[in-house]
Amino acid sequence: MRVRQVPGGVCLHVRLTPKGGRDALEGWARGADASEHLKARVRAAPEDGNANAALIGLLAQKLGVAKSAVRIAGGQSARLKRIEVVGEARALAARLEALGDAP
Repeated sequence: MRVRQVPGGVCLHVRLTPKGGRDALEGWARGADASEHLKARVRAAPEDGNANAALIGLLAQKLGVAKSAVRIAGGQSARLKRIEVVGEARALAARLEALGDAP
């Protein structure tokens, strides 16, 4: 399952590429273990949490929520992160699913 509804919002996994040249969400991909994650890249370097902050800003912008509604719930220093977004779960899940599969 790509997006899991949790009380008060949704939870998903994101694979982040810092220093990726641009800020973008690149669709859904499947890992070697068959789990699905959203691919994201940001211009920011991973030092001092800059890449994580850029990811939060990017997700907030694309989902139409405040930055405070997006948090990294797991994987602060890893490329694969567990993200929680507070808001109306069905609407958030629909926006995330609409991002499509990675090329």
